[in-house]
Amino acid sequence: MSLDATIAARLKRNPDGLVPAIAQQYDTGEVLMLAWMNDEALHRTLTTGRATYWSRSRAQLWVKGATSGHAQLVKSVALDCDGDTILVKVDQVDGACHTGDRTCFDAGPLELAPS
Repeated sequence: MSLDATIAARLKRNPDGLVPAIAQQYDTGEVLMLAWMNDEALHRTLTTGRATYWSRSRAQLWVKGATSGHAQLVKSVALDCDGDTILVKVDQVDGACHTGDRTCFDAGPLELAPS
């Protein structure tokens, strides 16, 4: 099976056929990570309830948590108004980042110039 044609028609993909996907903790709103999806990854996410992404470095699909156990159980999926970003609301099991941190944005905030 493949991605529903009405959903596929709404997507605006980059030249590699990918769309950025933001993973967000469904109950707190915490932004966990950014990954990439192709049509197959989105289809599998919608049909399995497990967040599935496209690994640009390995050039293959990966199910979040398949090897680490740090799964993302999908609660909802939405496209932004332009169809060029996917929001995946999940229940994150353990850390979302490959470093083991809760979120990939734990490395620290950048300083803003004084206004």
